[in-house]
Amino acid sequence: MFYGGVGLLVLALWIFCLLDVITTNEYACRNLPKTLWLILVLILPTVGSIAWLIAGRPQADHSPGLPYKGNTASRFPEYDRPGRAVAFNPEDDEAFLQSLRDRAEEQRRKAREQSREKDKDGL
Repeated sequence: MFYGGVGLLVLALWIFCLLDVITTNEYACRNLPKTLWLILVLILPTVGSIAWLIAGRPQADHSPGLPYKGNTASRFPEYDRPGRAVAFNPEDDEAFLQSLRDRAEEQRRKAREQSREKDKDGL
């Protein structure tokens, strides 16, 4: 009975650590790349899980979450963060911004028309 309970706890620890490694941001992993942590936890379930909890899991961030008025909670400035899409051609970027402006104007026009229709129906 005792060994079954211990085995169940080890299995639960292994599943927790495996899911935690998978869902952790690659840039937040400590000491080893995320892929190596995943392999370590998969191949050596008990030792790998304990090692992940001690040496690989991101440390808790106790700073306020919303970036405002100089809050530097993020490790990367807004435009330098990894994975951010950047337009390589300034003309493509300008075309995209123009399409956003056109779409916003179209939505405003539709909202004005709906408002006028409601005013007519209400009178």
